[in-house]
Amino acid sequence: MVGALLLAGADLGVKAAAVAGLSGGATVDLGLLNLRLYYNPGVAFSLGAAFPSWVIIAATGLIIAGLTWYLLSTAATMTRLVRAGAVLMLGGAAGNFLDRLDGNGVVDYLHTSWFPTFNLADVFVTTGVALLMVGTFVHSDPHPTPEE
Repeated sequence: MVGALLLAGADLGVKAAAVAGLSGGATVDLGLLNLRLYYNPGVAFSLGAAFPSWVIIAATGLIIAGLTWYLLSTAATMTRLVRAGAVLMLGGAAGNFLDRLDGNGVVDYLHTSWFPTFNLADVFVTTGVALLMVGTFVHSDPHPTPEE
């Protein structure tokens, strides 16, 4: 849980730097990736952007609370890989949730020409989900031995 809070803090710090450096329409060209400021009022891929911000905040807060409860209650049975995925996923979700609380939407700043603009928290969530899936499938026993 501490790791997730540290990741959320790092995400919020990078977002603050992006706002400070990219306000006013500034763009930094890094080749395949550009830094460009965008505020996403919705969730992933701007879904739900038309909803009032309190609806998005309430829904994501409930989802994160439920996910946190589940992951904490099952942490003892998790492999290291699954636990790392859970920490990444919760850290990214917390970073985006806390960023959203001001009502302006989530700060996104990583832009490509072929994918929606995203941020470090999105990278944490995506990587975390991938690690959770890989860790679950790699370490699951497809043929459990019957108990006698």
